[in-house]
Amino acid sequence: QLQASGGGLVQAGGCLRLSCAASGRTFSLYAMGWFRQVPGKEREFAAAISWSGGSTYYADSVKGRFTISRNNGKNTVYLQMNSLRPEDTAVYYCAARRDSGTGYLFDDYDYWGQGTLVTVSS
Repeated sequence: QLQASGGGLVQAGGCLRLSCAASGRTFSLYAMGWFRQVPGKEREFAAAISWSGGSTYYADSVKGRFTISRNNGKNTVYLQMNSLRPEDTAVYYCAARRDSGTGYLFDDYDYWGQGTLVTVSS
């Protein structure tokens, strides 16, 4: 089970840190990802991290502004979002993949959290 939190309302240029807490004792065996979705649009990839944290991958739209990280001791993955823009407004979902490596496709992931809303005002 995945529980995302940390969303909220922020002004453009601001920052937020999302967290995703996972239950279970095998968290360190899963690669993790963050996706986002705007109503009426498809869910899109944002960032991914390998099971060890040694490899990360970002969508071009967030590269240089967002940082994904994980703490396997706390069963938690984070998404630090800086220099936020109004177009980053979306519901953000964390996802877990039963594989060691990063993935960027929706079908790469096996488990999904419930989502947390991020709203960036201009």
